[in-house]
Amino acid sequence: MKYALIGCGRIAANHIQAAMSNHLEICAVCDIKSEAMETLLVKYGLEKDENIHRYTNYKELLTAERPALASIATESGIHAQIALDCIDAGVNIIIEKPMAMSIADAEEIIRRSGEKDVKVSACHQNRFNVAVQELRCAVEAGRFGRISHGSIHVRWNRNRDYYSQAPWRGTWAQDGGCLMNQCIHGIDLLRWMMGDEVEEVYGVTKRQCHDYLECEDVGMAVVKFKNGAVGTIEGTTNVYPKNLEETLYLFGEAGTVKLGGKSTNNIDVWDFAEERENDRKNKSFQEATSNVYGNGHTRLFADMIEAIKQNRKPYVDAVAGRNALEMILAIYQSAASGQPVKLPLKDVASIDFTGRFS
Repeated sequence: MKYALIGCGRIAANHIQAAMSNHLEICAVCDIKSEAMETLLVKYGLEKDENIHRYTNYKELLTAERPALASIATESGIHAQIALDCIDAGVNIIIEKPMAMSIADAEEIIRRSGEKDVKVSACHQNRFNVAVQELRCAVEAGRFGRISHGSIHVRWNRNRDYYSQAPWRGTWAQDGGCLMNQCIHGIDLLRWMMGDEVEEVYGVTKRQCHDYLECEDVGMAVVKFKNGAVGTIEGTTNVYPKNLEETLYLFGEAGTVKLGGKSTNNIDVWDFAEERENDRKNKSFQEATSNVYGNGHTRLFADMIEAIKQNRKPYVDAVAGRNALEMILAIYQSAASGQPVKLPLKDVASIDFTGRFS
């Protein structure tokens, strides 16, 4: 299956690695900076592969190569336009998070991909973590009984060097703050585990330690789900001196689970009223990872390839990407207004909050 990568920055390495692990035919890479393409290809020993063509214009790539699958790993603010152009070209896509920066763009990706029969997967790869999959199985089996509440905590560090590497980071138009960039995977997991249907969000965001950014570096929220459960969100890039944890808690009348590690890759607590055979294994499970992105990209790519071949929805589809985006935009809107926000959101975009911390 022919594959192309659009965007060769920090996260692109995970995409190339996943493509190689799934034996995709890498036909092209694209970036506005030629050196970024070469650096990435050299890292994986692909720089002399004459079958991998280089492009600085993704539209030329789509026309010339016609890949079956492409992934979009550019700055976030142009994800949506590239995605729509790929869909119009009939190219199936994996879109790095966030899928878009506005509800309108996310809805258009969903609408147009359905109209054109193109597969779209939002790259929320942590859904494929072994620990997360074990928790999901427990939720679907009803082992928690009635779910009472849950929480996600993303306690990471991002310093000035990180933002200096790419000036688009921390801007309302191209990135958003810590909730949109660093915490979106955890927010996706919380919403997914707790029933997806959200009634109301109340949020507070601040820019405490990064006065050179446009956006927040700490955000908190309380989420009311339609099933009666309550969720809390804590996300920050203000932890000194390095990333501390990304943890997900879920509490029900018959079960308690805590996923921990740097990217919800470990099971720290696994307690259920009715013990089953696999429970002992899960009580101390740890999945080794080389970085905070975990091992999920390879599994997400495998699922997308299978979805294309079987003509089915990807496990993490465009609606999932929209739902995670909606949660964060609702927190931003609530924080700006000082009032709770009802879902679903209509037409909200990250740029609506430009100048908020000026």
